[in-house]
Amino acid sequence: MPIDKLREGRAISGTMVRLAKTPVVGLMARAAGMDFIMLDLEHGAYSFETVWDLAGPSRAAGLDVFVRVPELSRGNVSRALDCGCAGVMVPMTETVEQARAFAAWAKYPPIGGSGLSSNGPHTGCRRWSDVAAGMAEANRMTLAIAQIETALAIQNIDAIAATPGIDVLLIGPNDLALSLGNPGDIRSAEQMQAIRRVAEAARRHGKVFGMHAAPEYMEAWIGEGLRFIMNGIDMGMLDAGFQAAQKQNQALMNKIGTA
Repeated sequence: MPIDKLREGRAISGTMVRLAKTPVVGLMARAAGMDFIMLDLEHGAYSFETVWDLAGPSRAAGLDVFVRVPELSRGNVSRALDCGCAGVMVPMTETVEQARAFAAWAKYPPIGGSGLSSNGPHTGCRRWSDVAAGMAEANRMTLAIAQIETALAIQNIDAIAATPGIDVLLIGPNDLALSLGNPGDIRSAEQMQAIRRVAEAARRHGKVFGMHAAPEYMEAWIGEGLRFIMNGIDMGMLDAGFQAAQKQNQALMNKIGTA
């Protein structure tokens, strides 16, 4: 599975999904060669029922499904994982207290304190014959992704990165720019310095450094250890497809009008 690649020090790539509700979207992403999709519950209208329906077929096809929850809470984190998702991303993670709570709800003992649901999508619908071994494997194969996108998070980044159970520090460039007082300017010197601090903290504490951004923006951070790559969103892809189709349509319409 893709998370194995991360554990081995390799990179994984995928995209965010906010609109599509058909399980086929995961199969299409896998057929394209992606490692994961990230379902967006923060800015999207998905229910956990939809998450459940999308996660199972994708997981069976070898694609990891992650969920960006609307906010940090035990219910959001545990339900997303029980739906069969391989990880949760919490937006606006900015204090060590939040990081500790997140890790506690995302991981089983001895790392965290997640409640035990005996079987379901998260276990491949199989009961664990050895519960301790099952929990250990689940901890290894579950990502707790802290989205770093505020000035306060940068201030606390070393403590967040040092939190046991947190696996990935993922930059949200647009909100980070907004928090730093530079809305729309994701290339300011202040922003570059802030992101570098995150990359350094990830290296220092053995965490994965990630980003959701355009490829040309992420390329500059490859040398800083970028390994969790998320490019685009399904709404943008669909919009680009509509725009391209209409451009072709208009070309034909223009010819019809001059025939």
